[in-house]
Amino acid sequence: MKVEIKTSPSLYPSPLVLVTAIDSEGKANIITLTWAANLCSKPPIIGIGVGSESYSCNLIGESKEFVVNIPPTKLLPEVEFCGETSGKDVDKFARTKLTPIPSKKVKPPAIKECPMNIECKVLQQIKLGMQDLFLGEVIAVQVDKDILDEKGEIDFKKTMPIIYNIGEYWELGEKIGSYGITKGKI
Repeated sequence: MKVEIKTSPSLYPSPLVLVTAIDSEGKANIITLTWAANLCSKPPIIGIGVGSESYSCNLIGESKEFVVNIPPTKLLPEVEFCGETSGKDVDKFARTKLTPIPSKKVKPPAIKECPMNIECKVLQQIKLGMQDLFLGEVIAVQVDKDILDEKGEIDFKKTMPIIYNIGEYWELGEKIGSYGITKGKI
């Protein structure tokens, strides 16, 4: 039997990402987000939800660029720090000792310690209430060579992503199949 519960954001789990942004003078910032999703494949578009009153929301809104960095589980303390601290007051790169590296096509830096860095140009900013939704077209992706399989494709298990599940942190489990496993079976 199903029961109705209080309305809330109920689509879980979510990827935990570090998003980098930059101000007009070149100072970079990092924000932790659980509001991130693939929204379109052609062109590739990622959506991120950023607190409307946050420092990062202003940076992304002004620069129209951001980088989605996929942190591995070993960075959980740094990830949590970046989500609890405002970059307006603290240099998060200096405090966490994360390394900014040049992006290929946008001004905000990528994070070296993250095995995947997804560079985006803002197509649209939509005010939703407490958050602004940024629709970012993916214009470049950088990955560590050691997360690629023998075919040159990303082995997502090797990225060791952090999964957020309503106040808890999880890691990726075992693969249970591949696209098309039901073809001709149902």
